[in-house]
Amino acid sequence: MTNLRLFDPAFGDNLESTMRRFFSPTAWEQELPALKMRVDVTERDNAYEVKADIPGVKKEDINVRIDGNVVQIDAEVKRESESKDKAGKVLRSERYAGTVSRTFSLADDVDEGKAEAKYADGVLTLQLPKKATAAARKVTVQ
Repeated sequence: MTNLRLFDPAFGDNLESTMRRFFSPTAWEQELPALKMRVDVTERDNAYEVKADIPGVKKEDINVRIDGNVVQIDAEVKRESESKDKAGKVLRSERYAGTVSRTFSLADDVDEGKAEAKYADGVLTLQLPKKATAAARKVTVQ
């Protein structure tokens, strides 16, 4: 038995590593990145302000749900990428469709009726007023 092996970089130890190298993306191919949502939450005396980065999404494809102190933001993304040669013939066409969602809870309940949402330049801004809490009342002992 010998420990000598023929080394050929084009054909590695096993078929799996060879196929992985063969089908790996070339430098000019770039995958469409998965959508990520980054969220900033700021608390003020009577409201919360939420800013969520959701680039490349139409405002019609954004849903915001509020249930007490829980806020959920959902967005549906549809992206298309196409590469053509000089003659205008399509060489590669890629489509990406997916959803992204963030759910978080706040310290206080939100007044859903007064909540506002605006979407501009890829940033969703929510103004979430805190629900008025009943003032503590003194109970007289009889």
